[in-house]
Amino acid sequence: MTLRRNFQGFTLIELVITLAIVGLLAGMALPAMELVVQRNKEQELRQALREIRKGIDAYKQAVDEGRIARIVGDSGYPPSLDVLVEGVPDLLSPNKRKIYFLRRIPRDPLSVDPTLAPEQTWGLRSYESDPDNPSQGRDVYDVYTLAAGIGINRIPYRDW
Repeated sequence: MTLRRNFQGFTLIELVITLAIVGLLAGMALPAMELVVQRNKEQELRQALREIRKGIDAYKQAVDEGRIARIVGDSGYPPSLDVLVEGVPDLLSPNKRKIYFLRRIPRDPLSVDPTLAPEQTWGLRSYESDPDNPSQGRDVYDVYTLAAGIGINRIPYRDW
């Protein structure tokens, strides 16, 4: 007489092998997900820099066209990022309507301090400052991120 056991389910070895395979696949997927998150933040950074820089350039163009009052000796760039959002009177408009260059100042997506206001998350470079050693001054010629690190393209974030 032969005993036939009819077991249903998995053996311990089958479960261990399955868990090992799932762990290996998860371990391979995690770096890829981290790369996707980093790439998304870098795209947000590029978009925010582009948006602010377009606003700064539009302000400078309005000054050069005579639409904004220019003080003698000034560079013609905005005195702060807030001016781009608050607006300035248009001298060529009959009713002195305001010109707005940004709807809002975007937050630096790489900023680690959530308590800072969006305009405080950016480094500001004045027209008179050295390109290799940017510093604040009487105007805002350019913005850069204050985040340390190197992008996927191997260029430091501060140089973007």
